[in-house]
Amino acid sequence: MLNESLMSQPFARSGRDIFALALLLVYAFLAWSTQAGGGAASFDATLVAAEARGSLRVAVDLGFRPFTDLQNSEPMGYDIDLARAVAAKLDLDVTFVPTGFDALYDTLVTGRADVIASALPYAPEQGFRARFSQIYFDAGQVLVAPRASSIAEVGDLATERVAVALGSDADALARRLASTLPLRLDSNFDDAETAIAALAAGEVDAVIVDSVSALIALAELSDLHIVAALSSEPYVLAVPYDAFQLQAEINRALDELRAEGFFERLNEKWMR
Repeated sequence: MLNESLMSQPFARSGRDIFALALLLVYAFLAWSTQAGGGAASFDATLVAAEARGSLRVAVDLGFRPFTDLQNSEPMGYDIDLARAVAAKLDLDVTFVPTGFDALYDTLVTGRADVIASALPYAPEQGFRARFSQIYFDAGQVLVAPRASSIAEVGDLATERVAVALGSDADALARRLASTLPLRLDSNFDDAETAIAALAAGEVDAVIVDSVSALIALAELSDLHIVAALSSEPYVLAVPYDAFQLQAEINRALDELRAEGFFERLNEKWMR
């Protein structure tokens, strides 16, 4: 009779070979899933949980009109409508999570929200804890002038009277322009609205204001127009760092909404 240990050796080797092959397959799968997920796991727990709930939890800082507001105990605004539209594209409802602006990112890290939709500026320095959607709105500074004026670009502001709100981002930008252009800067205005009113009254030749103020004013003042964008402050949606599939689905939804003219309708509804 053959020694049992000798008989078991081929089977032992076979078992070790199978184990090694299985381990290789596991490593190969992990490498593939990491690459497919852009460095993250191939399983998006945030999206899966949202689909299981049937609802997307959206963190919002209420009270930043026209993007977010609270009317009759109901969230309202540009970003509120946008969040609902994006969720609908994902076949989900929305649950809003009221949050102070400084704590918005914390809602993602602690798992209390799946998305931030709250006039959130793109902040690459927050990339260690969040992923960002494509840009859906730019709140940068713009140059506004009468349609009948000869001002067609920034260079045409030489010797022109340009109004800005004192201490605003527009004020800082205009002072930089004034260092190279001989424009006449008038910063004796408390806010963008009064500066635009001075332009409409013919007291100044142009104004520099944020794009939100410009769009709201131009909805009523058809004889004024935006001549040029002078700076950029892109607004984005944010999701947890690991939620790469949710990020992709949100971008797909934004593309579809843009193609459908949804953002033009949002501007007409809220920028007035």
